[in-house]
Amino acid sequence: MSDEIKQAFAHPDERAKAMAGPNPPDRLSLRDYVVSADIGAFQVERGQEQRLRFNVVVELALQDAAGDDVDLILSYDRLTEAIGAELAAERLNLLETLAENIAGRILAEPQAERVFLRIEKLDRGPYALGVEIVRRRADISGTSGETDAPTPVVHVAGNDTWQRGRVSGPAIVVPQLPETRPFAESGAAQLRIDLLAIEQAAWVLAATDPSLTVVATRTELDWALKQGLAVVWAPSKLVLDTPGAPQVADAGALARWLAEDLNATRIVVHGDVAIPAGCRVPVERA
Repeated sequence: MSDEIKQAFAHPDERAKAMAGPNPPDRLSLRDYVVSADIGAFQVERGQEQRLRFNVVVELALQDAAGDDVDLILSYDRLTEAIGAELAAERLNLLETLAENIAGRILAEPQAERVFLRIEKLDRGPYALGVEIVRRRADISGTSGETDAPTPVVHVAGNDTWQRGRVSGPAIVVPQLPETRPFAESGAAQLRIDLLAIEQAAWVLAATDPSLTVVATRTELDWALKQGLAVVWAPSKLVLDTPGAPQVADAGALARWLAEDLNATRIVVHGDVAIPAGCRVPVERA
């Protein structure tokens, strides 16, 4: 496999010699594509964009001649779009996760059979730090035939008014921000404190109502909804890592954003929380 990786990213002349056998696969390549993004596991990296360099080579399935019809081929734009879509989906800590997600998105294209992907950080020192992966279509679960998660009902839990077994899945419960919590002079610090306070409320709620499970990531949310479960949301990761998420610890704003993002059927408010005006999802009070 190491020789194949070397050949994939080698100069075309070198690769042509290595692929001189019968019926070598066609390959599409994107080289030295540089994009700035907020990524990294260290706190010093959070909120600081750094340059990432992408090199992508895609082996293509054999198909009938497409002539000069761009609609019948895998376009170069689909490679840059896959990168852009995954960078926009959520903030990630690891290049490895980003590489897996991009490879999965590319292999969802019908023409793609295998992906060689190299991602490098260019601003972490006088060198490039990176990861290389190779994935086949068969390696990526869910690249075809996977159904979308069912549309949930989003509930806003009223403080001190929640009753055990109140909801059935698929459903997501958003706890309210507790009144008692520490306060900080920094707005960024206060947001984290408030989000953690909501997460503490989520765990208290789940302990009160065993029918609820605490979830924090989009992967957990999607899986739980597909299983028809009722869950209570711990919002810190998605709020801090998803572009466009509301940077407030307000149950109404969080419920609206989550409901619209998941195409929820409705929002049910169990307390006196105000849902921001203009919500695209129907709102009702329990």
